[in-house]
Amino acid sequence: MYGSTDDSEPAAFRKAEKKYKLYYDNTRKKKQQPRPVDLSEVIDFKSISESYHRNGGLPSGIFRIQCDFDSPVFCLASHPGFYFIPGALPVEEQCRWIKESLTSFPQPPNRTNHNAIYGTLQDLFAAAKDNKVLIHEEQFRGTNNSEVEIIQNDTNVPSWNFLDQSDALSRGVTCRSVPASVLLRKLRWSTLGLQFDWSKRSYNISLPHNKIPDALCLLAERMAAPTLPLGEAFHAEAAIVNYFGLGDTLGGHVDDMEKDWNKPIVSMSLGCKGIFLIGGRSREIPPLAMFVRSGDVILMAGQARECFHGVPRIFTDREHAEISSLELKFSDEEHSAFLEYIRTSRININIRQVF
Repeated sequence: MYGSTDDSEPAAFRKAEKKYKLYYDNTRKKKQQPRPVDLSEVIDFKSISESYHRNGGLPSGIFRIQCDFDSPVFCLASHPGFYFIPGALPVEEQCRWIKESLTSFPQPPNRTNHNAIYGTLQDLFAAAKDNKVLIHEEQFRGTNNSEVEIIQNDTNVPSWNFLDQSDALSRGVTCRSVPASVLLRKLRWSTLGLQFDWSKRSYNISLPHNKIPDALCLLAERMAAPTLPLGEAFHAEAAIVNYFGLGDTLGGHVDDMEKDWNKPIVSMSLGCKGIFLIGGRSREIPPLAMFVRSGDVILMAGQARECFHGVPRIFTDREHAEISSLELKFSDEEHSAFLEYIRTSRININIRQVF
């Protein structure tokens, strides 16, 4: 979470986070039951869109802008610069970016939260699929006089490598190991394009990076159009991909590191349904809560860029996750690993114009 608040007197944003966060009534793991949560105040743009198509009516404080999209683009009167596009991405496109988010986006030179401990990890998703383990090893060989000589220019330099479990057990090495499946579940973010330095909260243009894939750039440019004057373009230069599992949250924060706040953040939701909060310029302002489903797109530009926002909850149970269309697309054997992951996960791709 960015920043902190005094839990003895929590600010309005923190109260909302606590309200929707996943808690359990029973502390014994085998009998844990999610504590019921009141969702009556959560805005449901899917239902609003369905009602709008039936009778043309909209709730107070919500309006629609005219745009050349298949899905309606809704705005909040209380939050200028905020746009919500329910079902903006067809299921085929959702599947494409889920697969890219797991296989391509965490690949070096893109950085992930694992870099600080393990350095660059190649093919994490494939390693998890193949039940490999990450080995931290110091390789040794015996010398002629039976002493131990460390390879790698006589310096004790550990390395991390993915190995089959049988190979790891059979190696005569001193090592620590972590299952690749555990590392995949602990993947929290990856960065595309210009790399973000989390320690300094700024972009570091000197870090090696690949350009954001053209297809994702074009998609972001098309999605950003409702926020921009006619003829003005959005240039995707950086993206942060967030990965959520059961119980994971994204604390209230403001994305303020880009030069031009009139250019939007394009935020694409994939996987399990979640709750998104958007408040005001301080945590003291009570936020609005809304459901975000797979395929929804949120745009934040102008004044909305100054608002605290976050994700206090995702739903992974079959009743509330609402991923049946993804399950159908990933039902064949070839995509079983993607299905297993997305059944209990949410992915969010946030695309920005930096300069």
